[in-house]
Amino acid sequence: MNLLPTARQIWPILFLACVAAGVLSFIYLDLPVARLFVQNVGRMDNLSAGLGSAILLSIEGMTALSLIGLRLMRGRLSRFEEALALASLTSMCVYAINDGVLKLFFGVPNPASVLLAGAHHGPHLFGGTQTASFPSGHMALAGSFGGVFMTLVPRSRWPLSILLFAGAGLLIIGDWHFVSDVIAGSFIGVSTGVLAGELWRVHSKWDATNP
Repeated sequence: MNLLPTARQIWPILFLACVAAGVLSFIYLDLPVARLFVQNVGRMDNLSAGLGSAILLSIEGMTALSLIGLRLMRGRLSRFEEALALASLTSMCVYAINDGVLKLFFGVPNPASVLLAGAHHGPHLFGGTQTASFPSGHMALAGSFGGVFMTLVPRSRWPLSILLFAGAGLLIIGDWHFVSDVIAGSFIGVSTGVLAGELWRVHSKWDATNP
């Protein structure tokens, strides 16, 4: 079933809801929640290193290249392999745009800079770096990967949704990101992943060739 008409109808509503939730979180939740977990700053660095963006991107890159090579050798990919390749490529692109454009544009300092170094918790337009906090690159990366899979492999929706919620919670508890960062990163990632999945469904005649 093609979900594009439905997605076009509900996306503006979800976008406005995300903006409202992000603004309210930015004003009322970000600092109180970050202060609640300030003792975790630096304590979970080993986990951060193991799940760092460079490692995750490397895994996705190797996965995509391997699947492209497999496609060239045997002439086809299974439905799961197609979804995995598309999810990896989409995730890498979204992460690159998020960290190379959006973070630099908004320039919101991360929780450690705000709580420990006295940085102002607010946007510094066009003054950000890749260590800036808004939107969350990890949630953009994970959300776009999950969005593709949830669109093309419906049975994965609940497990991936649970994992995304758990990842978002971990980013907040570890004081790597503010609540508003996670909301924005999740929306950007999931909505882009769903769009990529739906476009692939139409382009490849997914439902007709993969009953």
